[in-house]
Amino acid sequence: MAREFSRRHRVAEELQRELGLLITSEVKDPRVQFVSISEVELSADLQHAKVYVANFDVTADDDRAARAIEGLKAAEGFLKKKLGQRLRLRVMPELRFIEDTTERDAQKMDRLIESAVASDEAVSGEATDTDDGQPPEDRGAS
Repeated sequence: MAREFSRRHRVAEELQRELGLLITSEVKDPRVQFVSISEVELSADLQHAKVYVANFDVTADDDRAARAIEGLKAAEGFLKKKLGQRLRLRVMPELRFIEDTTERDAQKMDRLIESAVASDEAVSGEATDTDDGQPPEDRGAS
């Protein structure tokens, strides 16, 4: 069982590396710009691959990410053919492209945290100004 996992892991890494190279160098679709392959998950029988695609431009709108996925789906046949030439596999897995929103979600969380910190600083600054320089009293439950 451990051997099966290691083969699956190695094939997934090779797919990720080769797909990254193919997308940056040979796919000419303008929708597929500024994307990278963040992870590839293979099924146990190596028949299906989930390809997680991250967008380098994290400030881009969600529509652009959806267009990139559409572009990759349109290029799936081309990518499978090129992968078949580069990798020695009996069966080339079906590619399913999925948007990886990890970086975009991290940016949103970062902005939310910065906003909360700024709001807390503004509230604490107002409270100290009204109490003759004394810190506000603790109004928590005792």
